[in-house]
Amino acid sequence: MTESHYPLDGRLPALLHGQQRVRGLFNGLPSPAIVEMCGYAGFDFIIIDNEHGSADLGVTENMLRAARASGIIPVVRCFAHDLPRVLDMGVSAVQIPMVESVEQARELAARVFYPPKGVRGSAFSTRAAGYGAFSGAGHTQRSNEGISLIVMLETPQAIAQAYDIASVEGVDAVFIGPNDLAHAMGHGSDWNAPPVQQAIGQGLAAIANAGKCPGIIALTPEDEEKYAALGARYFANVSTALITRALKQAASRTGEAVLRY
Repeated sequence: MTESHYPLDGRLPALLHGQQRVRGLFNGLPSPAIVEMCGYAGFDFIIIDNEHGSADLGVTENMLRAARASGIIPVVRCFAHDLPRVLDMGVSAVQIPMVESVEQARELAARVFYPPKGVRGSAFSTRAAGYGAFSGAGHTQRSNEGISLIVMLETPQAIAQAYDIASVEGVDAVFIGPNDLAHAMGHGSDWNAPPVQQAIGQGLAAIANAGKCPGIIALTPEDEEKYAALGARYFANVSTALITRALKQAASRTGEAVLRY
């Protein structure tokens, strides 16, 4: 059986522990077709956003199938209570919001991995194990080696502990959420406010110094270069922002054409 036949895509840990940049996007739209489009467009990963998106678990599983078919690595942003079911669906990584302490990160890491690495409950009838076709020790090993845990820092308290949180065994990447951080710091949605940018830079440097992959939203090439200079390598855009911008451009051009004729 070749690696491509397994439901679980295990490429992400090597990418996060490498040196190159990885690019993806948040997607809150409950659409397997959008997942496929992002894969065919050439993004490295897609974050299926079950924190702010509207996909139920059944749609999420179909989005994971679309990711495997189109070659894009699927990450699911979810709350801790959804971890068992999301992992059993065959996700490549989970990205957990609002992590603020070492203890919280350790608990998450334990829940993501099977013993002896963690305490995840074992079931081989799930999609992740090929509904029993790829069960047993092989599935356990593939999961423990091929699934990544990404935690999100979104408050000043979390930034202050960035190095220690990133150092937790089992955490592969740490993503700074700039919008929530800006709100928590009293700057509303202005994450370009100098104090917020200073906190982001402090956090990215601490994560890199801990030997883990720093992540951040990068909506423009300029954003990516700015944050890359601070150590970031895991960059996420937003699907709805890209789609809306393209639609606005198309509508504007159509309007101009109508006026000309």
